[in-house]
Amino acid sequence: MKYLVVVAVFALAFAAEEKEDIPKTYKRLIPADVLRDFPGTCFASTRCATVEPGNTWELSPFCGRSTCVLSEDQPPRLLELVEDCGPLPLANPKCKLDTDKTNKTAPFPGCCPIFTCEEGAKLEYPELPTPPPEGEKAEEKPKKA
Repeated sequence: MKYLVVVAVFALAFAAEEKEDIPKTYKRLIPADVLRDFPGTCFASTRCATVEPGNTWELSPFCGRSTCVLSEDQPPRLLELVEDCGPLPLANPKCKLDTDKTNKTAPFPGCCPIFTCEEGAKLEYPELPTPPPEGEKAEEKPKKA
């Protein structure tokens, strides 16, 4: 029984260690680019091509991918579900970009940067602003005189 517990603890530690190698990714929905001569399709500017709803394309030379999505609104709108590596983490002298594990030419998400931290150190990411709900205006900041 002791052997089983040791194996289970080792497996959990190994899984946690490997999880650090998984890059953090972000998803966001944005209005799709649409060409007037090709209504009903998204325009993929990185491919200079139109894409049918439900289809995905790589964002090369950037690290990411997008999917053309038809909204459930009435009337429906075309949206682009963008998946990418998001913002870089805040500077931390105890964490370094692992150039041996980062592959900038791999398909997404394998192209996202991978960081290795000293024991006990943790990466922190900047907070991304969230857009206001549909129909609401963003808070305006007072203008400086």
